[in-house]
Amino acid sequence: MVKVATTRLDRTLVARTALRLLNEVGLEGLTLRAIAAELGVKAPALYWHFKDKQALLDEMATEMFRRMAADLPAVAAPDWRDGLTAAMRGLRGHLLRYRDGAKVYSGTHFTDTGYAATMDAHLRGLTESGFTPRTAARAWFTAYSYTIGYVIEEQSMFPVAATDTGTASGATGAEGIDLAARAERLAAYPLAAGAGDEIFGNHEEGFESGLAAVVAGIALTVRPTDTA
Repeated sequence: MVKVATTRLDRTLVARTALRLLNEVGLEGLTLRAIAAELGVKAPALYWHFKDKQALLDEMATEMFRRMAADLPAVAAPDWRDGLTAAMRGLRGHLLRYRDGAKVYSGTHFTDTGYAATMDAHLRGLTESGFTPRTAARAWFTAYSYTIGYVIEEQSMFPVAATDTGTASGATGAEGIDLAARAERLAAYPLAAGAGDEIFGNHEEGFESGLAAVVAGIALTVRPTDTA
C-alpha cells in the first residue's frame, strides 16, 4: 500500500522522517527515494528542499542538535572539568539515540545559528575558569573530537538499530565478537591479543576512561596554569 502525504512538506518534516528511518536502515540505506516513499511523495519533491543528500544530512544534524539543546540546557558548572565532561557525556548519549548518529553528525554544517547560544555558553564557562578564548575553543574541540570519534567507532563495531528510548549501538560490551577466537588468531602477538578486552569490552567504561584522560590532558597542556 502506497503512503499518501497528508502533511505539508517542509525541511523539518523531511529531516525528522529521515532520522526515524535512519534507525531502521542505517546511513548507507538512507536514500532520498526511501524517505520520499516514507512521506508518500515522489523523490523529486524532496529536491525542492534539498539539492542533494549532503544538504539533507546537514538538516538532520541540525535537528539532532535542536533536540540535544532542548534536553541538555547549557548550565555552567563550578569546575570547568565537570562542565566539559557533562557536555561530552550528553553529546555521546544523544548520538547513540540514532543508528550511525555520529557519522551523520560529524562533518556536517548546521543550517541555522541555533547552536551558537549553547556553544557560546560552554565557551564562556571555560573562559571564566581561566582559559583564553583561543584555548577555550581548543579545549572544547579536542573533547568534542574525542567524543565524536569514539561514538563512530562503537557504532561501527556494533550497528544495532535504535529505539525511542534505547541506544543505537551495542555500547555495553563486545556482543558479536568472539574475543577468545580473536586471541587465538593473534597468539603470536600477545599484546595485540590482550588488547581485545579493552578495545571491544564495555564501551561505557572505555568512554569514561578516555574522556577523563582527555580532560586531564587539557588541564596540563591547553591550560597549563591549572594546578588542581
